[in-house]
Amino acid sequence: MTEPASAPLAVLIVGAGFSGLAMAIRCRQAGIGPFQVIEKGDGLGGTWHDNTYPGAACDIPSHLYSLSFAPKADWSRMYAPQPEILAYLRETAERNGLLPLIRLGTTFMGAAWDEARALWRVETDRGPILTRAIVSGMGGLHHPAYPDIPGRGAFKGPAFHTAAWDHSVDLAGKRVGIIGTGASAIQVVPELAKVAAHLTLFQRTPPWIMPKHDHAIPEITRSRYRRLPLVRRLERARLFWLHEVRAFLGFTKVSKLTGQAEALARRHLAKAVRDKDLRAKLTPDYRLGCKRVLISDEYYPTLQRPNVTLETDGIARITEAGLTTEAGRIHDLDVIVYATGFDVTGTFTRMNLVGRDGLRLKDAWSDGMGAYQGISVAGFPNYFMLLGPNSGLGHNSVVSMIEIQVQHVLDCLTALRTGRRAIEVRPEAQTRFLDRIRSRMADSIWQAGGCRSWYLDASGRNTTLWPDSVMAYRRSARRARMTDYRLS
Repeated sequence: MTEPASAPLAVLIVGAGFSGLAMAIRCRQAGIGPFQVIEKGDGLGGTWHDNTYPGAACDIPSHLYSLSFAPKADWSRMYAPQPEILAYLRETAERNGLLPLIRLGTTFMGAAWDEARALWRVETDRGPILTRAIVSGMGGLHHPAYPDIPGRGAFKGPAFHTAAWDHSVDLAGKRVGIIGTGASAIQVVPELAKVAAHLTLFQRTPPWIMPKHDHAIPEITRSRYRRLPLVRRLERARLFWLHEVRAFLGFTKVSKLTGQAEALARRHLAKAVRDKDLRAKLTPDYRLGCKRVLISDEYYPTLQRPNVTLETDGIARITEAGLTTEAGRIHDLDVIVYATGFDVTGTFTRMNLVGRDGLRLKDAWSDGMGAYQGISVAGFPNYFMLLGPNSGLGHNSVVSMIEIQVQHVLDCLTALRTGRRAIEVRPEAQTRFLDRIRSRMADSIWQAGGCRSWYLDASGRNTTLWPDSVMAYRRSARRARMTDYRLS
């Protein structure tokens, strides 16, 4: 087995999206090194590098969807489009001197813990790397999920996922079919309807949609944010608490506030769609928050364009020329777009990670994913995850969760600098944490809301989202409690 030519790293960071870059910036500021960032893509940015479909944008306000320690004062819109977010990440990496430390086009293939040397041997498609610690910033939104529809490979025309957009395909004047009604579909449907000869949207389940109220941020406001950082910080705080209080109270448990939010969403639908039959097709039959709540001002009007058809009958099969529904309706298409989200749980469980005593991560998680604070897993020393199990959000900016986790990991990495060889979460601490999560999940909107979503794993458990407020997570996870870890 070939040994790496270079000396072992102190930290290997996997992924150059929000999580990986945040971790790298904080490591550099704390003097932790040497470290390196590896990224499988040909550019940094993570999901914002990969998702380039028309209309791609953030659904969290720009000033909240950015790193607090790397602010941007001049966001162009309330909800930033994909190119602007990607540019922000590139500028942030360059400004913090990270570009020489990022190896692009380098795929993480797996890693094995060497107990005798207290090192991780990481396998990549460009050779092995030895490192004292691994911080995974891969996240869960980078393996596209495709629907299990008979004949999916039979279609003769172009067919691609929103996360792997084929920009060589000219959609002008084409008959386009879009499968899925999730977050990417909400954004791409209005854009494609402007150019397609006809667009057919195949809907299995209608989403709850709230008004977006997107708008350009006036230059006078941007100038004020540049000149007065305190004003920008106050705006960020206002947005944080608006999402934390209003959304958290109605989006994690069924309550009176859930009903009030549903009433707002129904008014949004009724105002936009006058046709009763179409409105009925677009009205969810599950509680708001059970699936991801979406925001759009353009989606409902687009579905009423003369060149757009909403198909709610199930898809029986894909053919060479298009789709056939279960009712026997034939839809001839030139292009098929899959707006069907990501395989979140599979992204984590397929990692080829071998920890202490030959324990494989997929075996440790044979009964479902789980990690202490969504960060550490018993049996895997010096291994940390950012946005791991049960640390996603349905109501606020996930960047806030990343920053909390980065500080937690920094505490652990700092402990390793005191002459310790390894740090590993105690099994009993992990069990206590997961028991608390499962208890809170028992009556959550995701379990009691009457839907099936990508938040749930094969056994029906929500191993994806955090079932509480961001502030509650901050109290729980921001500092690593050394009594919950074993140092050796």
